[in-house]
Amino acid sequence: MPGLLNGLLWLLHWIPFRLMSRLGGILGELLYRFAGERRQVGEINLKLCFPAMPDAERAALLRRHFRMMARAFLEYAYSWHANADELRRLVRVEGMEHLEALRDRPVILFAGHFTGLEICGLRLSVDVPMIDIFTHQKHDGLDELMRAKRGRFGGRLVARQEGIRPILRALKEGWRLYYLPDQDLGERESVFLPFFGVQAATITALSRLAQSTGAAVVPCFPYREENGYVMRIEAPLPDFPSDDPVADAARMNLELEGRILHAPEQYFWLHKRFKTRPPGEARFYD
Repeated sequence: MPGLLNGLLWLLHWIPFRLMSRLGGILGELLYRFAGERRQVGEINLKLCFPAMPDAERAALLRRHFRMMARAFLEYAYSWHANADELRRLVRVEGMEHLEALRDRPVILFAGHFTGLEICGLRLSVDVPMIDIFTHQKHDGLDELMRAKRGRFGGRLVARQEGIRPILRALKEGWRLYYLPDQDLGERESVFLPFFGVQAATITALSRLAQSTGAAVVPCFPYREENGYVMRIEAPLPDFPSDDPVADAARMNLELEGRILHAPEQYFWLHKRFKTRPPGEARFYD
């Protein structure tokens, strides 16, 4: 299976970006129609986060999101097989001066689960020593393939199961951590904080990592455009971290909300973000 997937993506990477975009749009429409369970998750998430939005507008937003997700999947072909020059053409990086100004300091690139996270992360690793956290796949061959492709420009991957020590060591050695702290990892690792006004299990690790290493936290978000992507690197968050990890996590959610509102169809709405509920509160998903 991993070999077949890799071969298919190798073939797809020869397709021009605009044609790939049209193919992704067609695939997204099919997924919207037939992926009923995931469509329901998206509908619940959007209704929770945008309760004042008219139903028809939310449905249109979700439909656009499915198209974006399908395009992102097909564009793994570029992420895994395009050479460095091709990735530079596909992904424009803005704000590299912010990283250059932090050359002598640990840096955490605070990102989120946007549809462009894979291709833009790979693009950044062409010019920046990157370390990324990933979750082991159930299939060993797929696990090895993902490690090889995500690290093909010299980037390093640390499995979540390896713990925090390799990450702390890498930050102190000058690696830049590409960190996406916006998913539900369960009650044990989280506190409940508002995300678009809904209590969400939120990890405090961004603040704790910055505190223990002295790292600057630099927002770094990918956005899809008509002819490619832009990876926007922003100035470091001021006065972050504070001495209160919970307050920092609440601020993290607010910062993320602002970036999502810039392109809401590009955020990953198909994840069960509100799966873990505070004690006594009813579940949102079946």
